[in-house]
Amino acid sequence: MTDPLKSRVVRHSPSTGEGSPDVWGIYEPDTGSIQYICADPATRQAALIDVVWNFDPKNYRFSTESMDQVLDIVRDNDLKVQWVLDTHPHADHVMASAHLKERTGAPNAIGALVPEIAKIWADIYNLPEAFAPSRDFDHLFEEGETFQIGDLEAKVMLSPGHTLGSITYVCGDAAFVHDTLMQPDAGTSRSDFPGGKTAELWDSIQDILALPGNTRLNVGHDYGTKERKEPMWEATVDEHRAHNIHVKDGTEREAFIERRQTRDKTLALPNRILAALQINLRGGRLPEAEDDGHHYLKLPVNRFD
Repeated sequence: MTDPLKSRVVRHSPSTGEGSPDVWGIYEPDTGSIQYICADPATRQAALIDVVWNFDPKNYRFSTESMDQVLDIVRDNDLKVQWVLDTHPHADHVMASAHLKERTGAPNAIGALVPEIAKIWADIYNLPEAFAPSRDFDHLFEEGETFQIGDLEAKVMLSPGHTLGSITYVCGDAAFVHDTLMQPDAGTSRSDFPGGKTAELWDSIQDILALPGNTRLNVGHDYGTKERKEPMWEATVDEHRAHNIHVKDGTEREAFIERRQTRDKTLALPNRILAALQINLRGGRLPEAEDDGHHYLKLPVNRFD
């Protein structure tokens, strides 16, 4: 029997009515990442969110299965890509942003505080001139900014904690909450990367849980649990407030912070992080090829416990 946690699972969450988008979630099994298509049912205009450029950390080779799969869904549902969006510079997968921009002609975007994240990592890599998000993204979204997906209005929420510049996209009754919440039976995401802060993660989650109770919260990752052996990524605000094991109603802020920090101290770095951030902070582009025609990444040694 095929293990769902090792399969490229796709689920469609249909529009619930006027002002509500169609959402497709596409599970990427190598990293447990969820990629999204958010589309206006009336105009068929769509945004692609947090799509993966597949990277094999054992052989340092790239492939395009995930973005190909996403674009196949776009084609099969007669959608037109209007935006290529990311919620933050991912640590566990390489973003497909630059490739999707080239393949679709749509502008790519991320949050306005990503240049501050770039400064932190430019120091860690000792690459002071390497990263220029305003060069590699067509738009940097500010807190509270709105934009259109077809006739639907989408709004940006600043959601720091996992990174200092993570953003949430809210479109009608769907919100794309990235590495803040996980599924209710799994809790929340880590906050121990450079620039991350557990107290800010708590505040960001409280802002998300203040959205209307029927809002579909689409999380950035799922790894299953001991009891649940299939990937899941959508639950409502009400479901999280009732059942999320880390932040359900009645949870005290200090108790969450202690629990989250204790858990984070046990976690190793993701096995793609030192490659992924060096690429993601370039908008999903490799460093320029050197005189032999090949691309090279720089890896800091003894910078992390």
